[in-house]
Amino acid sequence: MSTLRNKVQLIGHVGNDPEIKSFDGGKKLANFTLATNESYKNDKGEKVEETQWHKLVAWGKTAEIIEKYVTKGKEIAIEGKLTHRSYDDKNGEKRYVTEVVVNEVMLLGK
Repeated sequence: MSTLRNKVQLIGHVGNDPEIKSFDGGKKLANFTLATNESYKNDKGEKVEETQWHKLVAWGKTAEIIEKYVTKGKEIAIEGKLTHRSYDDKNGEKRYVTEVVVNEVMLLGK
């Protein structure tokens, strides 16, 4: 059961071309967003579609795969873990970020 702790699996469409950063030693970081859609019928019987946006980050080999194959609009499946962090912006204000750290990516669709 320990493998089920803090596990996130999402299928959706990439919202922007991944932003890739390279660090000393060749390590890479990929930042991008993923849109997941859910539809249901409201009390009037009308179909309603909701989109949720997720902030994703990937490191190392996973970031290299994303850099090479993932572009805006591409449908992908990811697996990772949910993280929360905070930082002080350039105005000194505390900012909070929730993101998924991706450890696996699967390319779907065309």
